[in-house]
Amino acid sequence: MLHYFITYKPYQVLSQFTSQHDKQTLKNYFAVAKDVYPVGRLDYDSEGLLLLTNDTNLNHRLLHPNFLHEREYWVQVDGMPTQKALQQIQQGVDITVDGKKYHTKKCIASLFETEPNVVERIPPIRFRKEIPAAWIKIILTEGKNRQVRKMSASIGFPTLRLIRYRIEKIELNDLKPGEMIELSKKIIYKKLFHE
Repeated sequence: MLHYFITYKPYQVLSQFTSQHDKQTLKNYFAVAKDVYPVGRLDYDSEGLLLLTNDTNLNHRLLHPNFLHEREYWVQVDGMPTQKALQQIQQGVDITVDGKKYHTKKCIASLFETEPNVVERIPPIRFRKEIPAAWIKIILTEGKNRQVRKMSASIGFPTLRLIRYRIEKIELNDLKPGEMIELSKKIIYKKLFHE
């Protein structure tokens, strides 16, 4: 039987079920069948939307570079990015992937006018009174290792907090860290692939 879960992976949790170096894993939060695994990954220090499934076809369609799909990230950065800096991200920036220079694809990047409604992180980011910690929204159709962090650093605004909010039409909505809901195959495929 095929299962489809959407989860909110907490901060400082590995995107896997097997433990490593005494770090918390998905097993600490989500009880699923042995054949259910995460589709893709979120870094240990990132949080947010992570799909769990045992559907190998879904895994292939979401991870193979031939199938483009939107991923929306909410990124709290050190400082207040200018329009020019955001335009640089939109046009693509040079980052390093596997030791080689890589130019990111065009994407959408915008500043949140007001702080997004997100759960407080534990531990919280370090605040400095004299330096703002603005939130930006970045929508990518690719997913290189630590790409969003590398992109924000390349324009001079290092990432303080990173939340994946959306994959295509699947959103976190009111899910809190460590929470999970199960969806039907029909709903998942409709939201991801518009079928």
